[in-house]
Amino acid sequence: MASNDFTSIDVFCALDVGKSTHHGTALLADGRITFDKPLPNGEPQLRALFARLERKGKVLVVVDQPATIGTLAVTVAHACGCEVAYLPGLSMRRLADLHPGTGKTDARDAYVIADAARTMPHLLHSIDPAEGARAELTMVLGYDDDLAQDATRTSNRLRGLLTSIHPTLERVLGPRLRHPAVLAQAGTEQLAQVMLQLAPRMRSAHTLAGQITAAPAEQTVTVPGTASAGEIVSGPAEALTVLLKRREVLETRVAALLEAHPLAKVLTSMPGVAVRTGARILAEVGGASAFPTAAHLASYAGLTPTTRRSGTSIRGEGPPRGGNKMLKRALFLASFASLSSPESRAYYDRKRAEKKRHNAALICLTRRRVDVLHAMLKHRTLYQPGHEQTA
Repeated sequence: MASNDFTSIDVFCALDVGKSTHHGTALLADGRITFDKPLPNGEPQLRALFARLERKGKVLVVVDQPATIGTLAVTVAHACGCEVAYLPGLSMRRLADLHPGTGKTDARDAYVIADAARTMPHLLHSIDPAEGARAELTMVLGYDDDLAQDATRTSNRLRGLLTSIHPTLERVLGPRLRHPAVLAQAGTEQLAQVMLQLAPRMRSAHTLAGQITAAPAEQTVTVPGTASAGEIVSGPAEALTVLLKRREVLETRVAALLEAHPLAKVLTSMPGVAVRTGARILAEVGGASAFPTAAHLASYAGLTPTTRRSGTSIRGEGPPRGGNKMLKRALFLASFASLSSPESRAYYDRKRAEKKRHNAALICLTRRRVDVLHAMLKHRTLYQPGHEQTA
């Protein structure tokens, strides 16, 4: 899937990266092993290895994790003038089955990576040294994902506490639990005023305040644990407020990083692609140079149907599974948001008219938009209306 030419490489150095120690295996073009040892995850040791290998010719360094624990190795390799690429974990695990032995060791994994780089360079994804902004974006998005999970866990805990002591009140507040006015835990009258100030478009603010007032009257008994739950609720509510504010700050950072990238205008010109979805697409695929065709990109995102066939018995095609789940989710969210645009709506309605269910029609729309997205990234062109209506 890589578009780079790795045919002129003399030494294929694979690093099975680890937190404190990497295992390095280097193969010459004829398959002979020239290096096979563990080495510390430190700049001096990595520089010494790359300098030693460069005496034998042009070096390609391949890692199985280009970010987090592999970031230093990638950066040092670039600084030493080496070509750098990575082999996706799924490809590596499938290739491991083709090698003798069933054990899983760092040395074996490093050899599998090096041999794949030597014999099947088309499986490699190049790592552009100029993509520092993309790497930083990936890091920030990872932290945002952690905060989102923490916020979901905290809000679920809050809803669980409310359900245990007052189900009616939970039905009123639960769906709006992340709104700042609800988390403020103000009185009913204050709640209505705060909601009108924080969300002037929320016309149901007074209605919600009335529902909050009426909800306690529907329950005349006091459930055991109500007093303790009332004391506990303030903790998760404050924690959720902090988490949501941190996500707001991060969104500003993500927007700045996205705007600084040359592909920002290309991505956001597509209907439905906002800051977070655009940043996620950019972080996962970059400029799409690793994908020769839109079909490769769709397959990577897990948008290609699975064909089931055995002999003369044809079982048809099943829904797509696997792929890069983060990218798939971002593409789905962008497609759903794009239904407000005439082009996407027309294509979606046409698929619904073909008796496809909502999810199936959305998958079709997303797959069609991947074709458009790939062309936009490849040619660095802005979105042109009308593309989703074709095909």
